[in-house]
This record gives sequence, structure tokens and C-alpha cells, in this order.
Amino acid sequence: QVQLVESGGGLVQAGGSLRLSCAASGRTFSNYHMAWFRQTPGKEREFVSRINRSGGITYYADSVKGRFTISRDNAKDTLYLQMNSLKPEDTAVHYCAAANIYGVRPDLYDYWGRGTQVTVSS
Repeated sequence: QVQLVESGGGLVQAGGSLRLSCAASGRTFSNYHMAWFRQTPGKEREFVSRINRSGGITYYADSVKGRFTISRDNAKDTLYLQMNSLKPEDTAVHYCAAANIYGVRPDLYDYWGRGTQVTVSS
């Protein structure tokens, strides 16, 4: 089992920045590919970004490319998402997830945090 706990969400004005963190515990963090997803009420969970086990390969949804940066510190068992130039449409609950398979589909991910709310005001 891997336990994931997100933090860093909050209320920010459009154009602002936030840095999300995801602290992992349990099994070895570096064994897992990691990703961020987000979800708004009534909509399906949406892929945001992923990073491979070593941190050397990253991938972003078109909607966040150039604004968000995913990273990880395997020594600290922590995943990050730096979010810049935030837009009102980025408002959502943001989740981190861990998987043995490197992909973008939510069903590929075995472990999930409870999420952290990001709200961007216009």
C-alpha cells in the first residue's frame, strides 16, 4: 500500500501561482510512476501531468503545458506540481496518484490521495 497526502491548494487570483505537494508513505516511492489529476463536480477526472519513476520523463495535458511543472524528490518521497499563470478554468480538486504503469488514464493508477482544492478567481 502507498498512502498519498496532498497539500498546497488554496484560493488565488488569476495569473497567480501555487505549488502542490504530495507526500507518500508506505511502499518505496521511487518504485512508482506518479501523476496529477483534477476533477470538478459533475465531470470526469482529468489528467494533468505525469512523471516517471526517476523523474527524467514528464508529460503534460495541452491545457497546462507551459504553465505547470511536475517534479519529484525521491529522497523526500514527495511529488510536486508548480502551477503558474493560473486561470479560473484550473479550479478543481487536484489529486496525486501512483501507478506501476506509465500512462494518462485514471484506471491505470492504483493509489490516490484525497485531493486538495485549487480555486482561481477571475
